[in-house]
Amino acid sequence: MANNNNRILLKSNDDETFEVDRSVIRLSTTLNTMFQDLGMDQSDANDAMLQEPIPLANVNGAVLRKVIAWCQHHKDDPVVTDDAESRERRTDDIPSWDVEFLKVDQGTLFELILAANYLDVHGLLDVACKTVANMIKGKTPEEIRRTFNIKNDFTPEEEEQIRRENAWCED
Repeated sequence: MANNNNRILLKSNDDETFEVDRSVIRLSTTLNTMFQDLGMDQSDANDAMLQEPIPLANVNGAVLRKVIAWCQHHKDDPVVTDDAESRERRTDDIPSWDVEFLKVDQGTLFELILAANYLDVHGLLDVACKTVANMIKGKTPEEIRRTFNIKNDFTPEEEEQIRRENAWCED
């Protein structure tokens, strides 16, 4: 049970409960905003409010465990406040720990992206999406289809029309 203001309980959609230090989940804008809205961001917050697990309807236990592990590793990282428009879009700047952490099957990777988006964990969402971008980079459409098991439902005529309309962007 979470019994002090520094610990909270999170409950996954498959009823797994995780006791987590508040400093770990500070990386989740969703949870931090909820705490602020409920007045739980103050040091004298009501302990009874923290006794009940916070249900996370869109995240299963296995993925929540990974999100928590990622947040635990990055809990002391400085908060990045750059805006999307001024930030350079690179996919080769993923820290080595994150590269290893994200060496998971595609299903788990996409579930991590969905969970990071749902919980608004910017850093995790960023590195997970960059990982997918790197899986696509430099591949032909057919290679991308094979990588992600995507069926090509274009007719040859439709493909030719798309090529003609987009000839300007090919090498």
